[in-house]
Amino acid sequence: MNKETLRIVYMGTPEFAVAPLRALVENRYQVVAVVTMPDKPVGRGMKIQPSAVKQYALEAGLPVLQPQRLKDEAFLQELRSFRADLQIVVAFRMLPQVVWQMPPMGTFNLHASLLPQYRGAAPIHWAVINGESETGVTTFLLQHEIDTGNILLQERISIGPDETTGSVHDRLMALGAELVPRTVDLLLSGRWQAVPQQQLLPAGGVLHTAPKLFKDNTRIDWRQTCTAVCNFVRGLNPYPTAWTKLLLRQGNKTSVLPLKVFDVRGECSTVHLLPGTVETDGRHYLKVAVADGWVWIERLQPAGKKAMTAGDFLHGFQQLPVFSLD
Repeated sequence: MNKETLRIVYMGTPEFAVAPLRALVENRYQVVAVVTMPDKPVGRGMKIQPSAVKQYALEAGLPVLQPQRLKDEAFLQELRSFRADLQIVVAFRMLPQVVWQMPPMGTFNLHASLLPQYRGAAPIHWAVINGESETGVTTFLLQHEIDTGNILLQERISIGPDETTGSVHDRLMALGAELVPRTVDLLLSGRWQAVPQQQLLPAGGVLHTAPKLFKDNTRIDWRQTCTAVCNFVRGLNPYPTAWTKLLLRQGNKTSVLPLKVFDVRGECSTVHLLPGTVETDGRHYLKVAVADGWVWIERLQPAGKKAMTAGDFLHGFQQLPVFSLD
């Protein structure tokens, strides 16, 4: 069997999964079908949109399956009809055993971390939030527990001190596009040995996880250090974005303005103010007291408005209110 005769079913949904699929197609691997999420409403207009993977698959002339339920018998029958030798999963969803065990060569997954670190739904975000200096991509064989299968290949990259999740995502996406075909070639060669993740567990170290991001765990905690707050903001940039609540006091009136925070910089110094205290010159800057200094807010987005600089935000007030953070 070679790459032209090996029958591959590819599963993925977001932009991150498009680059490996494109690499397979352009390098003449035989992708016989693509499985992706059903179309869903997106944006303010809630217009129904196909996934990024579906859009590319249709452009490439590939059959597309969009099951609501992965255990649905009609879907399973259709999936079997493609007679896949191998399945590849990139940023899709948890597969039931009946799906990942279906092809004779099994199913492998591309994960955007150096497993066993950062198992979970948001590995790039949490690596940046936690101030890691490196991350990478891993291919591994699927098994029962999510992101725990035996490892096939890994590649590493460094994370710059000012990088955002957006820039790390794009570099890992390109790296994943190289690693997926290499993994297919390795499996075709028959000269491979998958490494159990237990062998890579840190001795006495911390095993970080990468839980899904929600509103509750993306709110800025101003009681943290400069470094922690800055890492948190860049780890959530550009999506889903760190946020906070700004209290505006004008005369006897107090209002609450939710803010998304995109860009900040830290200034470590001695500050004798409660964390969350805001200082401003009313024209150019907003800075917030934290545990060991100040965090300067450089780009933000008030609710219902476009993203803007701190200076543009301040110019929007005819009478400058008193700011504090809730």
